[in-house]
Amino acid sequence: MKKINKLFYIVILLIFIISPVKAKDILQMGALNAKVTVKVFSSLTCPHCANFHLNIFENLKKDFIDKNLVKFEHHSFPLDLAALNAELIVRCHNDSKKSFQLLGEIYEKQNDWTTGSDINVINESIKKIGLESGLSRNSMKNCLENETLQQQILNERINAQKNYQITSTPTIYINKKKYDSKHDYKKLKKAIEKLL
Repeated sequence: MKKINKLFYIVILLIFIISPVKAKDILQMGALNAKVTVKVFSSLTCPHCANFHLNIFENLKKDFIDKNLVKFEHHSFPLDLAALNAELIVRCHNDSKKSFQLLGEIYEKQNDWTTGSDINVINESIKKIGLESGLSRNSMKNCLENETLQQQILNERINAQKNYQITSTPTIYINKKKYDSKHDYKKLKKAIEKLL
């Protein structure tokens, strides 16, 4: 697995050097013209990211996103090949709502699928979660082999590194300001309410 992760970082470095970085579609929900935008840069293999999604995002969705007060953006920042592949499966859904539901399932079952002995075992575990969300094996195979989608996600990570200086995941931005307080819903809620 260490060799695979080394290769993953080499690929990112090469993309950074030879390819132009441009903005692209990201996973988002809520009103596009909301006064407040919350951006979360996360890796699907990161336990702190799973904690944020399972314990903070759901409250944020109920209190702000579903009421069209906040636009939420999930920015992929894969830390390894397993996280990249999980992100590819999440993006197999054409429907943003289904993608977010699958994102939640992947975070909820993170301890199960990240413990595989190699990337093939991990991919099979991710696919099982994808099947439960309504994706077919064939569509997931196509997503995992989709070089354009891989490039898009890796470019998203590079863009985040260049523009937001991400040093850890999850990193949260509220509008254009980095949120540095503890990842606690009450504090995040207060920070958002001040801007509404």
